Amino acid sequence: MATMKMEIVTPHGMIFEGDVSSVTLPGSEGEFGVLPGHASVVTTLSGGVIEVVKADNSKELIAINWGHAKVDSDKVSVLADGAVAVGGNSNEIAQNLEEAKELIKSMSDSDIAIAAATAKLETAAKSGF
Repeated sequence: MATMKMEIVTPHGMIFEGDVSSVTLPGSEGEFGVLPGHASVVTTLSGGVIEVVKADNSKELIAINWGHAKVDSDKVSVLADGAVAVGGNSNEIAQNLEEAKELIKSMSDSDIAIAAATAKLETAAKSGF
């Protein structure tokens, strides 16, 4: 399976770094997927959820309030103003889920974007990723 490097950085440090097989990003014009070999692009990200499928096929969700992404054929770099990784044990997931919802609500002016991101987070948390 082909993979690419991925990093998510905030002003407070690295949130995620690793090999991934695919990424779904909340672009300012709508969600878009990235696979290894993707054409190069630089874009603005809106508040939402980054869905990462790691090289081992496990998933990770990271909520962001806004940022920028640079996509190359073998690497995705995200610079986000604020980010919360949603994962861990059941207590951590519940706490991180609430933090992620608050982060998205704090920066998004679109009720539709807030509802979509919240639904994605809750569905993933219920299914256990």
